[in-house]
Amino acid sequence: MDFSGKNLTDSSFNKANLRGSNFSHTNLQGVSLFGAYLDGANFEGADMRNATLDTARFTKVNLSNAILEGAFAFNTKFEGATIDGADFTDVLLREDTQKLLCQIATGKNPVTGRDTRETLYCD
Repeated sequence: MDFSGKNLTDSSFNKANLRGSNFSHTNLQGVSLFGAYLDGANFEGADMRNATLDTARFTKVNLSNAILEGAFAFNTKFEGATIDGADFTDVLLREDTQKLLCQIATGKNPVTGRDTRETLYCD
């Protein structure tokens, strides 16, 4: 599915199979992706502030320059994700997930101006 550039504020995609979908530059503020399968999806430049991402599978997704500020992602899987320039300010993550993301964190978000490593509290 191609959702690029759309306004999907407060939409619900709970437990949906969105494998390979394009959400680039999409407004996803407040969206619920609870338990969604998103393998290989593109979220480049997406605004995901205050989204519910818990138990979603973000494996091999592109989160470059995405804003996830305030999102709930405690049991979310991010294996193989690209997070260059992503903003994780105030995102609730498991400690093991936070450490995994710190290993690959680079860049600064072009909208918020925040450094990815700093938003993840990497040492």
